[in-house]
Amino acid sequence: MAVINIDPVLGPPVNPPGLLAVPVDPELDLFKEIERLKKEKNAVLLAHYYQDADIQDVADFIGDSLGLAQEAARTKADMIVFAGVHFMAETAKILNPDKKGLLPDLNAGCSLADSAPAPLFRAFKDRYPDHLVISYINCTAEIKALSDIICTSSNAQKIIESLPADQKIIFAPDKNLGAYLIKKTGREMVLWNGSCMVHEIFSRQKITALKARYPNAKFIAHPECEDQVLRMADFIGSTTALLNFTKKDLSREYIVGTESGILHQMQLASPNKLFIPAPPDTNCACNDCPHMKLNTLEKLYLCMEYEIPEIMMEQHLLEAARKPIERMLEISRQYGL
Repeated sequence: MAVINIDPVLGPPVNPPGLLAVPVDPELDLFKEIERLKKEKNAVLLAHYYQDADIQDVADFIGDSLGLAQEAARTKADMIVFAGVHFMAETAKILNPDKKGLLPDLNAGCSLADSAPAPLFRAFKDRYPDHLVISYINCTAEIKALSDIICTSSNAQKIIESLPADQKIIFAPDKNLGAYLIKKTGREMVLWNGSCMVHEIFSRQKITALKARYPNAKFIAHPECEDQVLRMADFIGSTTALLNFTKKDLSREYIVGTESGILHQMQLASPNKLFIPAPPDTNCACNDCPHMKLNTLEKLYLCMEYEIPEIMMEQHLLEAARKPIERMLEISRQYGL
């Protein structure tokens, strides 16, 4: 078992920085232990498509940001364990303030969320007092609290199109997704200058070389990618939309322009097809999110066993951030998303 010093009176320290890095007995069947803990603690394990395959395989629900938010909103579990990044676990906690919310590694952040510091964004927003703020869910609770509606890449277009044509809009924090949505909707929007480190470094040159090597492969991409990459794509969509496209499409080969974790679900759904991760502008062959990959099966087990690290935030922030998320979920229901 894990070697951890637990105070017999006080119990484990609150969110200690080194607790989740302690060794775990290599003979321990972590899959079995995690299933046991889920039952014993009435816990639900939510995992994003970008998690490691082992974590996806043990999760109760796997999805993109919209699907995970919807599942978090409807869960009856007492404890929500989120295998993803910090803003995702925050969102689950915001929707379930009376439930315990856990994240295997508190350092699992998000470069896109970090690109919009709340004080700077507040000042930016104040420059456009007649604008409604639509924020991509990949942002902090503080940014959500400053927003009117939250969106995901799955529902952003529908949310924008649901607003009156003369409604002025600020879109934050992803400039690439915002630029893509301007093209799709024809709406003018003021964009915050943020981006995702994973989706910004896909190499157009290397993708072109891959397409030459695999001439029958379709290139599919997430709208967080830069415009020069999106212009090459045969299909553009959210993570779930990309997965669904590969299930239904008749092609046999795909170059996938998003975080490589999704290839696990694609391969499970279509074992006879070939999925090639689009290469970044680095020496790596595929593009992994270093934040997503901080979560491991060992950390997940320890997190559930000792119920830390726990997501905590002040009540006023919970309440302010919940309103724009609930508005997103309401609009999504209206459109059957």
